[in-house]
Amino acid sequence: MIRVAAVGDIHLGPGSAGLLRPAFDTLGECADLLLLAGDLTRHGTLDEARVVAAEAAGLPVPVVAVLGNHDYQSDRQEAVAEELRSAGLYVLEGDGVLLDIGGTPVGIAGTKGFCGGFAGRSASEFGEPEMKSFLRSTRASAESLGRALRELREAGSAVRIALTHYSPVPDTLAGEPREIYPFLGSYLLAEAMDEEGADLAVHGHAHLGTEHGMTAGGIQVRNVAMPVIGQAFSVYHLSPHASADGSPDGSHRGAPRWAPVAARGASR
Repeated sequence: MIRVAAVGDIHLGPGSAGLLRPAFDTLGECADLLLLAGDLTRHGTLDEARVVAAEAAGLPVPVVAVLGNHDYQSDRQEAVAEELRSAGLYVLEGDGVLLDIGGTPVGIAGTKGFCGGFAGRSASEFGEPEMKSFLRSTRASAESLGRALRELREAGSAVRIALTHYSPVPDTLAGEPREIYPFLGSYLLAEAMDEEGADLAVHGHAHLGTEHGMTAGGIQVRNVAMPVIGQAFSVYHLSPHASADGSPDGSHRGAPRWAPVAARGASR
């Protein structure tokens, strides 16, 4: 069993130093890794990034993160990512990391993702150059996520998790005004996950959304924005499905090989 702790939209700054550390220090008792689903800072400044780094440095479990739109606000996203990496975090953008969790190779593919909307109600890559550029950014994020998932599969990962900031499905946006759904995520992210296969998808961004969702291909999706989960992190247990010979079944690309069961994490 793999225990995945996750939270997004923690929006830390100098005034919130130490807020999450007491809860994060308990991770060794209840989780095998921690995923941070973007919007780690308020305005993407280095001072704020240093607070995040201090909160997550030296934890008893590996920490894997993607950035969110707030982390881009000051145009210092590369410096923010480097600050986090210097504290020992894995910061992903269109790539993945393969971790050994108690002898199980666990792959995390990550990208911030972007906007565009969902099937039947989405923007198209047509018309003005500004619109084409907008959608190309989304498509590039989705393609890089799919490529990272594929590379993790080829590298022998037994479990694969897709980590984004923007949502891949509309399910987890329920509670947000429908008018802003196109700015909260894109179906292209879900298509990449379903095409290449993942066992769990984790995102943030939608503060008024809903925790539980699913892609068309059956991948469980979790919105872990802190305002949604209402605590420092939630923990999801990934248990293997047994095949006919009793081994974990990883043969069906695009179908979940592991069934996520939610368990609540430590309180804020």
